[in-house]
Amino acid sequence: MCGIAGYFQIEGKARPDKELLGRMINIIRHRGPDEFGAFFDDKCALGQARLSIIDLSTGSQPLSNEDGTLWITFNGEIYNYVELRPELERLGHRFRTNSDTEVIIHAYEQWGKGCLNRFNGQWAFAIYDKKRGTLFMSRDRLGVRPIFYATHGGRFYFASEIKSIFCDPNFPRTLDHKGLDEIFTWWTTAPPRTAFMGINELEPGAYLEINDNKIKINRYWQMDFPETYDRERSLDSWAEELHALLVDSVRLRLRADVPVGAYLSGGLDSSATTSLIKNFTANRIETFSIAFHDKAYDESSYQKQVAEFLGTNHHQIQCGYRDIAENFPAVIWHTERPILRTAATPLYMLSGLVRKNDFKVVLTGEGSDEILGGYDIFKETMIRWLWAKQPDSVCRPLLLQKLYPTLPLSANKARFYLETFYKAGLSEIDKYYFSHIPRINTTTKIKDYFITGIKHELADYDSLKSFEPYIPENFSRWHQLARAQYLEARSLLSGYLLSSQGDRVTAGHSVEGRFPFLDHRVVELGTRIPPWHKILGLKEKLVLKKAMRGELPPEITARVKQPYMAPDSNSFVQPDSPAYVAEMLSEEMLRRFGVFEPGFVQKLHEKCRSLSHVHLSFKDNMSFIGILSTQLLIDKYIEHFKPVKSLGRDSFKVWQDHSSAQ
Repeated sequence: MCGIAGYFQIEGKARPDKELLGRMINIIRHRGPDEFGAFFDDKCALGQARLSIIDLSTGSQPLSNEDGTLWITFNGEIYNYVELRPELERLGHRFRTNSDTEVIIHAYEQWGKGCLNRFNGQWAFAIYDKKRGTLFMSRDRLGVRPIFYATHGGRFYFASEIKSIFCDPNFPRTLDHKGLDEIFTWWTTAPPRTAFMGINELEPGAYLEINDNKIKINRYWQMDFPETYDRERSLDSWAEELHALLVDSVRLRLRADVPVGAYLSGGLDSSATTSLIKNFTANRIETFSIAFHDKAYDESSYQKQVAEFLGTNHHQIQCGYRDIAENFPAVIWHTERPILRTAATPLYMLSGLVRKNDFKVVLTGEGSDEILGGYDIFKETMIRWLWAKQPDSVCRPLLLQKLYPTLPLSANKARFYLETFYKAGLSEIDKYYFSHIPRINTTTKIKDYFITGIKHELADYDSLKSFEPYIPENFSRWHQLARAQYLEARSLLSGYLLSSQGDRVTAGHSVEGRFPFLDHRVVELGTRIPPWHKILGLKEKLVLKKAMRGELPPEITARVKQPYMAPDSNSFVQPDSPAYVAEMLSEEMLRRFGVFEPGFVQKLHEKCRSLSHVHLSFKDNMSFIGILSTQLLIDKYIEHFKPVKSLGRDSFKVWQDHSSAQ
């Protein structure tokens, strides 16, 4: 993992802005503090903040091909670079380093954009072709690594994080209210939109080309589900193939010239990942986890059980309300967007624990739920789809009570609540977002707090259609579970989990997360596995539990999934809560920032304070966190954004100045 940044002159040539590039790299040095590199000519500037993981001695960037006509700056890992290099050497390419970066540049030189289909990894990179005067950018299939871009004043900017682009003092910093609308619907924006006007995000599985001053974007990959499934193939057969592929995925993701650790939440996914590491090392595995003071969220007993079973050297960080409140502003600085839950904050603290123990790389279990059917939203979808076939049925909605048997209400009240909540949108079974209607209905309540002017501005904007352009033509012919999985992966996985709870919080402490379940081969296998081998009745991830049987304690493989969550509004309404909370939610600040109606927000704040001894509804919690995080975002990026000092030439290990103004 690294940080990349740069610009490309779309209109003519200009003197290299070396001070600007120095600021763009310095502000994201947390992504790669080990060394810095820069390339300049009169057309393009490429910058790099490197986290040294592969080829520690000669893998510095930016890097060129043999004749210096192609230059690359790269964030991420190409795990199969070891296999690709001999093929490229046989085709006549000569290597100066042992890095995966150099494999990319030669692969692009050999196969052009077709090289993307050969890579197994997680990446965002930019390649400048000096001879042709073009720029090529790409992002990995699932969107593990981010890349943002913008055009302003005849110049195309790009960077791993938005804050780098804002280092140009002439670039306007303004909230995109349509972006807020999408976040308060889907938890994320639909690319290319972001939370800021004029800032775009390259979508996962896509590449961007600038040629003849024209910007073109195309997809090279997306998830695809079959319309029919193999009904003859057994669960055992699928589980065996999945296990073999996961073993190989873990093998590739252990490739590093530094030690690799693992997150261990106590759930099936991270336990499976950690267990599979044991195939490739005789040393004790270093594992890391979070324990919550609030027992409603704590899974430490399961973490301890798996750590003892696998014999890991386990590290744990304790997280209380005050910890979440104190770290929350730093998290918003890194996420660069409003968030609706505090779950990113303990993960930010966890990556700090990893770094404190001198680790730069961790394997994690993200992606398993989306690919193999682990979330409650998928089981809810199956029940609601069945119910929608007979909306007057008395028996079918009773399945909801079996899904949520511990709801803290009496039997009659629980039944009424569940039926009322999940019946919403039951007649919209033909909508592409049918599976997500209950979640959307909860999330969109935040928009009730918008000031009247923003409500009027957004009156004709339908954020429900945001992801419609990404829906495949044959989507309606897929199984209902496949549709829900696709939409979850397209929206929440790449836009929220791999961003706000993934790259951004690990990068905040200079740590790289790796995701065996998001190997594209595992994902493509997962799409082919029949729905009844993923969810059977109300039992989730059947095929993964079968694949890992015997390698983990039966209590872990048989355990019902506990969604990873953290205390939300309770963290900010304690007697010792930091002063910024009251300041950001004060009438003065709410009026100054001009997004939320002060009277409504203050009533919500008072409700949260008065009920701090209980767990509030999802609606109130998400509203509180969404409002507070938006206020912090405005404060940090619009009101008080200050570009850091530029790195001087002496700070760069690589300094390639090919400009006429040397």
